[in-house]
Amino acid sequence: MVSVKETNLYSEVLKELNYSFGNVFIFHGFVISEINRGITLNWENHAKVITEDVSCFLGTDGSDLIYISHRIHSYSVIPYDWLQFFKCSYQLKGYFIVSEMKHRTLNSYIESLFFNKNIKRFNDLNTAVNSIKIGLLGIT
Repeated sequence: MVSVKETNLYSEVLKELNYSFGNVFIFHGFVISEINRGITLNWENHAKVITEDVSCFLGTDGSDLIYISHRIHSYSVIPYDWLQFFKCSYQLKGYFIVSEMKHRTLNSYIESLFFNKNIKRFNDLNTAVNSIKIGLLGIT
């Protein structure tokens, strides 16, 4: 899998956020994150910063956004920290995980226990983004 920067989607990026732990790309209606290899993503050190920056840029609580975790690198997530996200009154319209089948881990399934909506899983980024774009156009 390749980074958003190496795809035709990159021309549609509204804003790119670069952090020491990864990159986030903001689009109309969705956000794509690419977290660096070896990171243990948690609320306090990572997700809170991303959430606040995206919220500030778009002026939203996230209820109109789909978050795509583009897992091009191997990293871990603290699933319990989703509770902190919701406790701070943030929302998401949806949560997509894009990863190669061989890289799917138990961690992504545990995340679904703490995320209050369905998590959709995809094998490639274009399929995930196209499903969002179809939904944005009102075609289901």
